[in-house]
Amino acid sequence: MDIKLGKIDFTALDRPVIFLYGSEVASRSLPLKRDEVSYLGQRRKDDISSLVVFSRLPHKIFVQNFDSELPSSECLEKLRRSAAELQFMLCKEKMEKVAITGEGVIPEEMVAFIEGLHMAAYRFDKYKSKKDTLLKEVVVEKHIIEQAALDENIRLWRRIDTMRDWVNEPVMQLNAPRFADILKVEAESVGKVKCTIMGQKKIESLKMGGLLAVNRGSEDEARFVVLEYKPGDRINKKPVALVGKGVMYDTGGLNIKPDDYMTEMKSDMAGAALMASTVLAAAENALPIWIKAYLPLTDNRPGKNAYAADDILTMFDGTTVEITNTDAEGRLILADAIAYASQDKPELIVDAATLTGAAVRALGTKVAAAMQEGADGPMKLMSIVGGKVYERLAVLPFWKDYDELLKSEVADMINCNLHANAGTITAGRFLLHFAHGCPYIHLDIAGTAFYSKRESFYGTGASGFGLRLLYAFFQMYNIVGK
Repeated sequence: MDIKLGKIDFTALDRPVIFLYGSEVASRSLPLKRDEVSYLGQRRKDDISSLVVFSRLPHKIFVQNFDSELPSSECLEKLRRSAAELQFMLCKEKMEKVAITGEGVIPEEMVAFIEGLHMAAYRFDKYKSKKDTLLKEVVVEKHIIEQAALDENIRLWRRIDTMRDWVNEPVMQLNAPRFADILKVEAESVGKVKCTIMGQKKIESLKMGGLLAVNRGSEDEARFVVLEYKPGDRINKKPVALVGKGVMYDTGGLNIKPDDYMTEMKSDMAGAALMASTVLAAAENALPIWIKAYLPLTDNRPGKNAYAADDILTMFDGTTVEITNTDAEGRLILADAIAYASQDKPELIVDAATLTGAAVRALGTKVAAAMQEGADGPMKLMSIVGGKVYERLAVLPFWKDYDELLKSEVADMINCNLHANAGTITAGRFLLHFAHGCPYIHLDIAGTAFYSKRESFYGTGASGFGLRLLYAFFQMYNIVGK
């Protein structure tokens, strides 16, 4: 979608126009006849979020009502969701060009609406012979938003599109070696990002027992990728480490997934896609933040010499882990990556993973689970910006008491709590062990990374959830309490 600024002339329309009508807008500013203004006023009284359509041959005017007096975050989210519904209407009518204007609309409101429109226009349709007719060109009234602000957001939205493409791609097209190669090309294209790819022999020499074990059932070699963005004007003296789960496909291993639980498991690398995209987005928009992404990549298969329950692994940091369930593989590859990242003495470690079904059962698909240890300030900031961009976090208790559920009789710890209790929290506590005292935040995005049914502007399939959250977090990172 091409988004640009321009002057919109209602006396000579060359395309349909979307007019944003907030609560503070005077009716005299509307490009409507007197009876139409009266009708619109009644519709606003009935439903302040209604969409009203007026015909203007050969085009239409879509008046999108919204309540600008709502709390800011709620107002902006309603605009995104209204934009998504309008986009689906435009798609059905096969409209490829629109203009967007309004009066009394602040830049933040306009950005939210365009964001919803852009994200709802995403389709993973490269394998479809018949494709939807989508918006190709959007002209935005130039007096409402500055070009630089629009350009920054466009770069972020396009990065979200690319992230969604990666998560939607089936494993037969995107295995661990291929994804590593793509990340190297992306880093070189963006510039300012250093990409280090470690192959199978290097991983073996590092003795990453978790990543190697999960990879044992696969025909494809594992990869461990590190992306680093270190700008000269960085505000942090030590890096922030971002660790993302990169299970390219998860069968469950020998504890194979039953019924249809294997469907959509191409999305089990969404954490790695998110953390890679965060580094690339920060570089593209020159955020003054030093960040490094650590991405362990493999699939989890029951073939070859697959690891099994009762196996005992020795991890990168020397910790021994008794395997109780091979479908708890994500935490094993993350553990090695977190321990590796801790060597760099980062000021904060943040991991993201589609880690537990327990998170979905507890919280549903509207919010991600979050836990922290030694990172009160960053967690508070992340929760605040999560509310602002409406990619919200539910912060769970993270008490040491939960470690009792990870005790093993034959090793330092087990990889999976065998009871149904506190599955999301114990997974986080397992990972915390490998942070070795570094301030730590764990994000379980299992419920939000991929949708089987359309979820507003997130659409169907890969949602892109988390990138707007982390980008906003790093935009404001200078105020974090350390």
